[in-house]
Amino acid sequence: MKAPLMLLLTLSFLTPVSAFADCIDTACVDVFTLDNQIIIEAHKGTTTTVVKKRATPRPTSTLWFPPKPRPVPTVKRTYKPRVVVKKPVVKTANLSDRLIKMIPTAGVAFSPEVEPLSNVPVIFWCDVPQMFQSRVSIIGEVVDVALRPGFIWSFGDGSMYSTGSPGAPYPKATIKHTYKQPGVYAVILVTTWNGSFTHNGALRPISGQVIKTSVATVTVVSARTRFTK
Repeated sequence: MKAPLMLLLTLSFLTPVSAFADCIDTACVDVFTLDNQIIIEAHKGTTTTVVKKRATPRPTSTLWFPPKPRPVPTVKRTYKPRVVVKKPVVKTANLSDRLIKMIPTAGVAFSPEVEPLSNVPVIFWCDVPQMFQSRVSIIGEVVDVALRPGFIWSFGDGSMYSTGSPGAPYPKATIKHTYKQPGVYAVILVTTWNGSFTHNGALRPISGQVIKTSVATVTVVSARTRFTK
């Protein structure tokens, strides 16, 4: 069974706007990995900002009147200059978006499932597809993502096996391992995803890789001894 895909939308970016300086007429699209997730980013347009300007204060004159027959004190009035601050005007004509794509996690399966015997091959496989493909639409742009998995099996007894196949149950049984001694073994499967994306007919590699780890426990028993005549 394939693990469900989750698509999240957020407007926060780790990539600075300067990285998209040339994305005015055509959209810039980038696909990379972050925290074991596939990140799809797109940007198009420009942003223009008008800087604040502060008005220069103008000095005001002080009026003085000659005294009348009776002495009258001179009155001075000082007017505080008015400072006019223009509010910033921001014009935006940009589109930015980010999509986060979750890829499947492998589930480990083996046969026989109950009490496999020592010195008898155990069949292993996982339930991930041999290719993960997804088409997404972001700010009006279509992006095709394709990834292929690679597998490293650690069977818990010191043996390891690397392959590009997820394996299969009987009768194909492409991945098999024989335990020499009975015991409880922790089987670890490391799945590494690498791939590319296509935008406007251009094929580009995805930066980084996604690594998923799955664990299963196999209890191996010894075969019963039978006496025959």
